Amino acid sequence: MRKAYIYDTFNRVWHWGQAFLILFLAITGFEIHSSFTFFGYETAVAWHNIAAIALIILVCFAIFWHITTGTWKHYVPTLKNIKEQVRYYSLGIFKNDPHPVKKTELSKLNPLQRLVYLGLKVLIIPVMVISGILYMFFRYPQDGTVVNFGGTDLETIAIFHTAGAFALVAFVIVHIYLITTGHTVTSNLKAMITGYEELEDDEDEINNNITENKLESQS
Repeated sequence: MRKAYIYDTFNRVWHWGQAFLILFLAITGFEIHSSFTFFGYETAVAWHNIAAIALIILVCFAIFWHITTGTWKHYVPTLKNIKEQVRYYSLGIFKNDPHPVKKTELSKLNPLQRLVYLGLKVLIIPVMVISGILYMFFRYPQDGTVVNFGGTDLETIAIFHTAGAFALVAFVIVHIYLITTGHTVTSNLKAMITGYEELEDDEDEINNNITENKLESQS
């Protein structure tokens, strides 16, 4: 095992900020839907709108950061080892089998994670943001007439927004479970706090690095 710096400061701040905002939006959102009472309806609406704006700002900044730093490449989907990865999560992990894909500084996500995170970023988050903005700035008139957006009424938008919320909650639940599947129950959590994670040494990679260092010293 070797200790590697996997998650830089931005990644950690972005991760925890996004996690807090999604959790807070879920709590206030479900209260708005009368699932329970905690803040009170009007306060929940006000805090939900503030948190939504904060999340939109964070998302825009994250997009800019991923593009300018080139880290968007971590999310490029691949079908290589996808079957092995699904088999590992569904069966191999319970038999203590080795992970089919080794994490490195240049490849932080396995094939299944790439597909899930890509879907989150290009499908679920955009649906939540767009439907949320429409919800925030367009409301039912007092006379009960339904607001219409090119053939789509606000009720349909509400359904998409709620469906996206359930998808986000499901993602968070699965994500929390997968956090416990590292070398130890808390190793993945510690990595996202400190930035450092213990990775398995790859003998071929080590030999290649030694060879490259020798060639550089000779030249």
